[in-house]
Amino acid sequence: MVALAVSGILLVAPAGPVSAHVVPADVAAWSAQRYAGRALPDPRHADPAAVAEFFDAAGPVESAYLARSYPRLVNGLDGAPLALRLAAGDGVRLLDDPRGDGRVAEVVGDPLTARRIVVLVPGVDTDAANFHSGLGGVLRRAPAWQAKQVHDAAGPGVAVVAWLGYDPPEGLGIASARTERARDGAAALVRFLRGLAVQRPTATFVLIGHSYGSAVLGYAAPALPAAVTDLVALGSPGMGVRDAAALRTTARVWAGRAPNDWTRFVPGVRVLGFGHGAKPTGAGFGSREVPCGDVDGHDGYFVPGTSSLAALAGIARDMS
Repeated sequence: MVALAVSGILLVAPAGPVSAHVVPADVAAWSAQRYAGRALPDPRHADPAAVAEFFDAAGPVESAYLARSYPRLVNGLDGAPLALRLAAGDGVRLLDDPRGDGRVAEVVGDPLTARRIVVLVPGVDTDAANFHSGLGGVLRRAPAWQAKQVHDAAGPGVAVVAWLGYDPPEGLGIASARTERARDGAAALVRFLRGLAVQRPTATFVLIGHSYGSAVLGYAAPALPAAVTDLVALGSPGMGVRDAAALRTTARVWAGRAPNDWTRFVPGVRVLGFGHGAKPTGAGFGSREVPCGDVDGHDGYFVPGTSSLAALAGIARDMS
């Protein structure tokens, strides 16, 4: 180990090159460092507000040093300065974790200045390998492509994040009918949003959950920051609740489903841990309508020229 003194502050760093991958060894090395006699924030458990306070105290020079030493770790550290995270993530990524099926978050637009930030949460069978190409090579299924369509339709003042910060189920088997992965995703999404909100206190946020991603929104809803003004469920199998009031959120709740979306056949129930509850497009749910009469299938909600994309752009601009 070697010691690096910057601006009179001591940081302990491993000698030699540091792996760019977020692996247990990186976390251990990070945790072994000290700043002003204190441990660095735990990258897995520290509250985003505490992370923000740490980097404020550390200052730009020390913060940049940590980002250079642990780019992927700092890139995905909720609560760290957004400019620092983007610098560590090639300018567009706010998360790049290659473990398992991968965790990825990429932004279209400028989250440092946008007054509205939209976060898209994808559903079943989405992973890092098809994040840009789409499941089966179908581009309209790709979160990165979907984010660009929303951004382009919404126009200036809006940034859009395609967020794959959880592990969606593979296929339409038992895992997709259960809630465990949605609940895990909800915890990660809440943390991500709190990290954005603490760095952008004047911005407001819109969350769009597609398919199983809408269940993630449902479980996240009660714990989301107050700056989240809108929740949108598209092609939803259910949000884990009986109605919008049960989401326990002050955000407006929107829902839309294409006439030929296969989720219309999913039972709107939840029994013994299976199912996702009432459909948010149901008459008694209490959601606002996202028009989808011209949308084709389960993956057409972001296609240019559709009424659904126009509605999403309006919600993103807060013109409802």
